[in-house]
Amino acid sequence: MPYTISEKILLAHTDNDDIRPGDFIDARIDLCLGNDITAPLAIEEFRKHGFKKVFNKNKIALVPDHFAPAKDYKSANQCRMLRDFAKEQGIKHYFEVGCMGIEHALLPEQKLVLPGDLVIGADSHTCTYGALGAYSTGIGSTDLARAFVDGKCWFKVPQSMKLVYSGKRNKWVSGKDFILYTIGKIGVDGALYKAMEFTGEAISALPMDDRFTMSNMAIEAGGRAGLIEPDKETLKYARPAPRKFKIYKSDKDARYESTVEIDASKIEPQVSFPPLPSNAKPVSQAKNVTLDQVVIGSCTNGRISDLRIAARILKGRKVKQGTRLLVFPATQKVYLDCVKEGLAEIFVKAGGIFSTPTCGPCLGGHMGILAEGERCLSTTNRNFIGRMGHPKSEVYLASPAVAAASAIKGRIAHPDEVA
Repeated sequence: MPYTISEKILLAHTDNDDIRPGDFIDARIDLCLGNDITAPLAIEEFRKHGFKKVFNKNKIALVPDHFAPAKDYKSANQCRMLRDFAKEQGIKHYFEVGCMGIEHALLPEQKLVLPGDLVIGADSHTCTYGALGAYSTGIGSTDLARAFVDGKCWFKVPQSMKLVYSGKRNKWVSGKDFILYTIGKIGVDGALYKAMEFTGEAISALPMDDRFTMSNMAIEAGGRAGLIEPDKETLKYARPAPRKFKIYKSDKDARYESTVEIDASKIEPQVSFPPLPSNAKPVSQAKNVTLDQVVIGSCTNGRISDLRIAARILKGRKVKQGTRLLVFPATQKVYLDCVKEGLAEIFVKAGGIFSTPTCGPCLGGHMGILAEGERCLSTTNRNFIGRMGHPKSEVYLASPAVAAASAIKGRIAHPDEVA
C-alpha cells in the first residue's frame, strides 16, 4: 500500500503491518519534550501514580524557556521542578539557563531531532521539526507523563494534505511569508488534524531556517504536523549526526485528503492582522498601521539567518522615536554568532535591546508585555487577543525583514522602503 511520509514514519514506530488515516496507534517515540510550563504537570502526574524511573534518561528533553530566567517566584518554582526532576532521573538533555535556548530552535541545533524521528512535545509548536522530515507534534502534559513511563504515545493517524509551491520566490519573501499566505488562504482550521506536507520547487529552494519557520506554524492552520521531505539541504543540516537516522519520502501514488497549489512567484511579504494568523495581507496593503513595539525572535524567527536579515536592514539606521525594538536570539549559539558577526552591536546602535534567549514576550510572559491600546509587529507565531499582554493590545505577524523595516519607520513598512 502506498504511504505518505507521515504514515511511513508512524508505521515504522509501531508493531503494525499496515496503517491508515483514522487508525488509533500506540507508537514508540524517539524523543519527548517538556518546558517550564508543561513539564511540571507531567512530573506531578508521573509521581502521583507512583512511578519511580523514566523509561530512558537519554530520550527526554527538558527546556525551561518560557519564563526563564525566572520572572517571579511562581516561575522559579516551575523551573526548579524541572531542575530537580532532571537531577533525580539523570536526564541527559536538561538545559539550564546559560546553555538553554528556545526549545524548537535548540533541539534541532543540538541534533536531538533527526530525519525520520517520531517526536512529541508538550508544546503546540513541536511541529517545527517536520522541517527535517521528522513526524513531530504537540501533546498534553498527561501524554508526556505517560511517555516518561514507557516511551510511547497514542496517535490518531491523520489524513495528509499536500501543499505544492511552484515558481520562484520574490525578493524579501521568506518561509514566514509563505506560511502566512498559506494560512490566509486555507484558514486557521484549513488543515485541522491533518499532516501538512510542504513540497514543490519553491520549497526545495528554501534554506533550512525558513523551512523550520513554515513547519513551526502548521499548528496555526490546525495541522498535527508540517513535514518537508528530506533533501540535500536537510542532509547538510543534519550531518554529521550523532546517531543513525532514516530518510522517508512519500510514495508517488500516496493518497492525500486534498492538494493545494500555490504560485510562490505571486506572493509578496505578508502581514497577519489581529486577532488571527489567517488575516494575512500583502504588506503593501498594511502601511498605515503605526507601531509601539517591534519584536524580532521566537521559535519561529529567532535563528541566525533571521537576525542577519534584520541587521542588514537596520545597519546604520535608527529605530523610529516612540517605537521599541526587542531582539531575541533563539539560542545561546545564535546569541554568540550575533556577537561575533557584529549583529548585536547593530541592534543596540539602532536603538533596540538585545536579550538572552526566551519565549517571554510571545505568550505575554515577560520581557515585552503590551499595555492597553499598544500595537506590536512581531515575528512570533500567534496574534490572538491578549497574546502578548493587555486584551486591548494588538499583535501583527510578519517576517524579520518587514519587522526591521517597520521598526525604522515606526509603522508597518515594506523592506524596499528602507533598504
